[in-house]
Amino acid sequence: MQKVFQCIGSLFVLFLLLPCSAQQQFNNPVIAGDLPDPSVIRVDDQYYATATSSEWAPFYPYFKSKDLINWTQIGHIFEVQPEWTLSSFWAPELYEMDGKVYCYYTARRRSDGVSCIGVAVADSPESPFVDHGIIIEHGKEAIDAFVFADAGQLYITWKAYGLDDRPIEIVGSKLSADGLRLEGEPFSMLRDDEGIGMEGQYHYKVDQYYYLIYAARDCCGPKSNYDVRVARAKSFTGPYEKYNDNPILIGGDDYVSVGHGTAVKGLDDQLYYLCHGYVAGDKVYQGRQPILQQIEMNAEGWPYFTSGTKAVQNQMTGLALLSQNKTPDFEDFFEANKPKVDWTWNYPYSSNKTEIRNQQLHVKGITNPDNNYGTVMCIRPTTAHYSFETQVANHNDASKGLTLYGDNKNLVLLSCEGNNVIVKTVLDGNETVLKKAVLDTLNGIYLKAEVNRGVYCDFFMSKDGKDWNKLNQQPIDATSLTRWDRVARPGLIHAGEVSEPAIFNYFKINQLQ
Repeated sequence: MQKVFQCIGSLFVLFLLLPCSAQQQFNNPVIAGDLPDPSVIRVDDQYYATATSSEWAPFYPYFKSKDLINWTQIGHIFEVQPEWTLSSFWAPELYEMDGKVYCYYTARRRSDGVSCIGVAVADSPESPFVDHGIIIEHGKEAIDAFVFADAGQLYITWKAYGLDDRPIEIVGSKLSADGLRLEGEPFSMLRDDEGIGMEGQYHYKVDQYYYLIYAARDCCGPKSNYDVRVARAKSFTGPYEKYNDNPILIGGDDYVSVGHGTAVKGLDDQLYYLCHGYVAGDKVYQGRQPILQQIEMNAEGWPYFTSGTKAVQNQMTGLALLSQNKTPDFEDFFEANKPKVDWTWNYPYSSNKTEIRNQQLHVKGITNPDNNYGTVMCIRPTTAHYSFETQVANHNDASKGLTLYGDNKNLVLLSCEGNNVIVKTVLDGNETVLKKAVLDTLNGIYLKAEVNRGVYCDFFMSKDGKDWNKLNQQPIDATSLTRWDRVARPGLIHAGEVSEPAIFNYFKINQLQ
């Protein structure tokens, strides 16, 4: 009988403990597709995030979430390129103050190509951002801003000397109360004495220590080895000591490399770090995707990630999470005389804008001499195996159809040109025609591409959108389209005169795994 009571007592204790330790599982990435250098803030019970857009427009996609796991894009920081900027739209960092949201962002200056840090301000988290121009110019390069408030004083920090023949440093300065200008002289906080890189810093304070979490090693590309490290100090300005057990987060079986993020308090009052990672295997060609990891403190007063030193896909959380939504397929029939207004459509920042006519997408002809292949509209790939298709509604000699697009000199095309359907590659500006098929009808040709393993392409044409004729015998290897800081994107393309437009009846992309 005593053993029975002991058993009942043990079960009762276990029953009491279960609600306190309830954990739910979610899977990284929490936002699918190429979104490097994510920044996240919490405003009341809502979260907002943005990320690098690199050479794609609109600039710095902007997201909203109630649980840190399920995100919806609500726009971009900039729909129109700031006048002072040239290219390289990197590392936006959000900061909320008195109800306003500030975005400190990196871009190359149009006048000389030097990377500087600008600032834009929105009157509320979902109001339009208004650009206030450059706030930091520092030598040959200033990138990766972060803002921190300490005892009523605002500070801003950034990466300096990345292009100089000297160690990289994290540099800081006092920031004006309105967040729009530097005050006083910059000061050094941490130096890359190991020569392994140092950037993407995040600051926070626990008890007596200020912590500086940063990224090191190679940031970009399928063979990169980015990792996360930490230093601490008893004053925000330093001096900082680096953790002897660095790095605290690395790639592993699930991720190739991870780093460059910021953290935020969850609704469960725990600290969550949102950074980017290349998924290992074929999904590496989806680019740097946002991943979420929980941070806690060890007995020695150093932060660690609860799921271990190696970043993993499957995570446990105490956040109130009903379910994790699957990234949906995408289709656009260009209704109401405009394309869908959401995160999926992007275009190279230097290409033409588009105009809509007669419920069909009418892409203007080329006017930018830097882009020999006309106007492009693309979306971020969200899986390694997918198909995308369209119907070309008009006939002329212009090139119009589908593309897997790296940049204006590196792309793959399936296009209608006159009476032909053509498959061709462009590598470093050199064009190779792989297949030319003569059309026996000029009415509404359907085009489709299927991508396997992230970069292997097969192309098809059809008269009715049901029976497809494969055009290439062997898959086309598009690995070379991967740029150092971004991956190839599928979409629509047109190259020709304004008098020879491209009109598409629809576009859709389907995930096949």
